[in-house]
Amino acid sequence: MKATAAERAIGRILAAEPDRQAFLLLRTVFTVAPVLFGLDKFTNILADWTIYLAPVATGVVPLPAQTIMYMVGVVEIIAGILVALRPRIGSLVVAAWLLGIIINLLILGSFHDVALRDFGLLVGALALNRLATARSH
Repeated sequence: MKATAAERAIGRILAAEPDRQAFLLLRTVFTVAPVLFGLDKFTNILADWTIYLAPVATGVVPLPAQTIMYMVGVVEIIAGILVALRPRIGSLVVAAWLLGIIINLLILGSFHDVALRDFGLLVGALALNRLATARSH
């Protein structure tokens, strides 16, 4: 079915709304980034992810660090897909995941710059949640 001129005009007006643009931007970033980072846990092209894992993690989960990173990758891919499909829920999953990463980095005692960056991302995920919540009402 072809859209009328009025429907196209309304679509352009809606697309120009700043809150909608912010929602689409955040949803896109929090879909793509977790999926890409999750996939990289299997290839280690971007980084050797095991250096970011606190040794206590391998003490609690008696598996090699790379195996834990494989599990982390799967969770990140699922979280990204969840943001795409259900941004209101997925954004909270990503925020909780980022909090876990921050705690891990603080326990590790290094990479404080990465922990601070991830805190900013956590705030962005919470902003996405608020925008998704507002859109659902």
